[in-house]
Formats: sequence, structure tokens, C-alpha cells
Amino acid sequence: MSREACPSPARPVLLAPLSLRGLTLRNRLAISPMCQYMARDGVANDWHFAHLAKFALGGAGTVFVEATAVAEEGRITHGDVGLWDSSQVAPLRRIAAFLRAHGAAPAIQLGHAGRKAGTQRPWHGNGPLGDLDRARGEAPWPVVGPSPLAAAAGWPVPRALDRDDMARLREAWRSAALRALDAGFDVVELHCAHGYLLHQFLSPLSNRRGDAYGGDLAGRMRFPLEVAQAVRDAWPAERPMFVRISARDWEEDGWSLDDSVVFARALAARGIDLVDCSAGGLGGSATAARVPRWPGFQVPFAARVRRDAGIPTMAVGLITEPRQAEAVLAEGQADLVAIGREAMVDPNWLLRAERDLDPEAGFAAWPQPYGWWLDRRERLRREGA
Repeated sequence: MSREACPSPARPVLLAPLSLRGLTLRNRLAISPMCQYMARDGVANDWHFAHLAKFALGGAGTVFVEATAVAEEGRITHGDVGLWDSSQVAPLRRIAAFLRAHGAAPAIQLGHAGRKAGTQRPWHGNGPLGDLDRARGEAPWPVVGPSPLAAAAGWPVPRALDRDDMARLREAWRSAALRALDAGFDVVELHCAHGYLLHQFLSPLSNRRGDAYGGDLAGRMRFPLEVAQAVRDAWPAERPMFVRISARDWEEDGWSLDDSVVFARALAARGIDLVDCSAGGLGGSATAARVPRWPGFQVPFAARVRRDAGIPTMAVGLITEPRQAEAVLAEGQADLVAIGREAMVDPNWLLRAERDLDPEAGFAAWPQPYGWWLDRRERLRREGA
């Protein structure tokens, strides 16, 4: 892993490239994984292509495909994208090729929902699947977790994973990583956040195991670290690997920021290149997690992990304004910033940010079929002023 020296003050950090292993990102903006719940049998389709393609055209340096299930039973909903079967590779290859052709590093997040699998699409209620869902052809399925503890009242109690199950899941992650490689992705991210399976192992609130995979911090980290190592071993040495964490549970006696620093150090020792710092989501629906929110509310987590674990980080969470993002990077609080819903509002966020941070930027960085029109309009405006 290598990090480029800080760019000169004349060049906004947000717009500067960043090198991680053999990959150079064109700028410091990433588009977060955003579940669309629009797949069928785990297969991405034209919706996913259109959703992601516009972010590459909009200038983002890295574009993530949504949380992608490594096993069929690991889907959050019936609409999740998956990589548990070779038939799911080709549509993702089309997406990755387009992203790369238009300057963005194609990235993918691999996860397993654990006890939070088998839930409704958000617009159907965001809770566990039930009879109404079965009537529309979306039946529930048995869920698993580190311990037989439900995600929330009224949610199904998971079956506790045994050692054979865990070995099968390690292989599922490894195989999904190889399929992601076949699909042409430059970055793979391991999902250890938002109350999904690997976060369930990490948190003392969801992991009550009495064997080597529970108990103290080392025990609770053991399975996530084994999965991280399996994916890192499968992923080419010249390509970076990220891990998304919930830096704290925001629940009493839960996973803490101090725990995250320890975990990040262990990840760095296993060749992980960057920790993506989110938070919360352990119980109930991750998309409806009730945590305190304010602009940049998770940035301090990325700053602490970066400083104390000595690993690059990505900051995410209500980063909406270019100068806000620039300050996060210029002050050394993170190496990348990520936006999600703000990119839905404005897919051209990075290109607009360039003009905001550098009023003389013009439209040279915009896609040529757009840029020449916009440049012409700008000149006509000036001539008419």
C-alpha cells in the first residue's frame, strides 16, 4: 500500500488523486454502496447499470455497487444483488467496464445479512418478511447468526452458526471475491457494519457465544478477521481491499470506538488498505437506524481510526457540501470521503464541487457530450452580461 504525498495547497485535496497499492483513484470522492432492492435472483439489471453509470459520468473517483450477498440466504431482501453464482457475474461485468471506461474505479461490497436477512423491501415496511410478503411471492427463509438472539422484538430468532457453517461462509466470501475479480472490479469491500453478520460477531450485544468465536474482544473479532484474510488472500496483491465498520453501536455496553481502533489495527496487519467508518444499525432495520445525526457526524470516527490505528480511512455520513468534504480531507481526518443519498440528489456532485472549489475550472472535466454545451452556454452568458 502507498499513499501519495499531500497535494499542493493550490490544488483542492478532494480533486487530487490517491494511490492505494497498484490503483490510482482520480479523486477522493467515493459513492457509497446504496441498496436498490431491484434485483431478481441476485442478478443486477438495467436499473443498477443506470443508477451507477451516472456517478462515473458525474466525476466520482470510486463507485461502489450495493451490498452484494455472498450466499442466497445472506440477502437482506429478495431484491438484493448477489455473487453466490456464476450467472450473476456478467451484468456486473458490464457495470464495472462502464465505470472504468469513464474514469471511476469500480468497487463492490460483499456481505451477509445474518439475523437481519429475509426482510421486506423498505417500501413494503422494512421489517421481517411475513404473510403479506409471502402473498406477493416473497416468502421468508430461516436466518442465522452468531447466537440465537433476534435483531429486535418481533424479528426471527436466528440459528447459531456452528464451525461447519462458518467454514462454508468463509468459502462463500472467498468465492464471491473471485467472481468480483472475474467481473472486473478494482476494489472489494468487506461489510462488517450496520448489524449484518460480521458486525453481529463483533458486538457483545449480539454475540454471546461461549466458544473461541465469542467472549472477549479477540474472540468476537476472530471470525470477521478470518473472513477478511480469506478475501484478502483471494484478491490480487495489486488491488486494494476496504472494510466497512460500524465504528460504534451507539448502544450501552455495545461495540465501541476503542474496539474499532483495535479491530482496524488487526485489519491493517492482514493487508487491509482502508477502513470505511460508518456507525450504528445493530438492531432492527439498518436503513431506519436511530442514531444522532448532524453534518459529518461520523467524521470523528474516521479521524480517530486513522490516527490511532495508522490505516487510511473513508469518512461518510451527512457530508453534503464540497467545502465540508474538502475540510475533512485537508485537515487529515480521512483519506476519502463518501456520499450516498446526496449523490442521488445530484449525480454530478463532484463536477459541481470542482467548480465550487475552483471557479475557473470550466467544464473540461465534464463528459464531452455535456461539457461543450455547458461551456458554450457559459460563454454566451458572459458575452451577454
